[in-house]
Amino acid sequence: MGKDVVLVIGANGQVGSALIPRLIEIYGNYAVIASDIRPNIDNLSCRFLLLDATDPKRVYEAVNHYNVTIVYHLAAVLSANAERSPVAGWDLNIRTVLNVLEVAKTRRLAKVFIPSSIAVFGPSTAQQEAQQFSYLDPTTVYGISKVATENWIFYYNRKHQLDVRSIRYPGVIGSETIPSGGTTDYAVEMFYKGLANDVYTCYLKADTALPMIYMEDAIRATIELMDAPKKDLNIQSSYNVEGISFTPSELAQAIKSHIPKLKVYYEPDFRQHIAQSWPCAINDQYAAADWNWKPNFDLFNTVKRMIEKVILELEKKTN
Repeated sequence: MGKDVVLVIGANGQVGSALIPRLIEIYGNYAVIASDIRPNIDNLSCRFLLLDATDPKRVYEAVNHYNVTIVYHLAAVLSANAERSPVAGWDLNIRTVLNVLEVAKTRRLAKVFIPSSIAVFGPSTAQQEAQQFSYLDPTTVYGISKVATENWIFYYNRKHQLDVRSIRYPGVIGSETIPSGGTTDYAVEMFYKGLANDVYTCYLKADTALPMIYMEDAIRATIELMDAPKKDLNIQSSYNVEGISFTPSELAQAIKSHIPKLKVYYEPDFRQHIAQSWPCAINDQYAAADWNWKPNFDLFNTVKRMIEKVILELEKKTN
């Protein structure tokens, strides 16, 4: 551990904000380099670097200057935002992935993590439970870019013998940041806007079930996959990972058990069509078999933890 230096690209995002503290615990603050295209305002205890990952020269310079051995590449344009700007979304998502993979090949990095998403699934996927090897026919630019990403990961693993690992993240629920641009963002917004205003208008239909995962489980899955012996890993593209599945109505009822005055209204927009193309649940038998994956948080525990953390975040903003 002491010899590794970890670079996190997209550190200001939803997953990056939660992953950085965990990496600091593992590697130490001096061995973790957080980077993003925007300055960080969270007073991180590790080093921070302004980095535009669309620039291959800058990515190489960062890896070379800090003697980086492990990269977590988290920067991406998410599903809803990519639909608003398809060409820009595709360009950023694929250009940055290839820049990271090329630098990893040139510098012979020890490990790389590049997440995928349930957005890779589409109408041909079994709606009740997406299998690891389901046919991938996404209906969004983000999903198309993630299928391409998985194929590039597989290619660099096989062609160049790199150790590149990936998880198909479900919708991630966490209090660290308020996400924007994703189709599953309602599951975080409902806590923040609901607790602040006692009312929330959801952009999905009440009965739209989607796979989700609580942030602590998402980070643990990421770390456990990266720690797993390479010889045990049978998936060289991206692993299905299951957390919990629920509808907006079920989430609202669970929150109301703690905050009875919450009112939730439903006004579906274009994101409803995206959500309908995704499966209701995920089969993650390969993750369970290869690196003993099992989620810890069900809906009850997720809601309880989120309410506690969001209340603290809202109190910080008012003080």
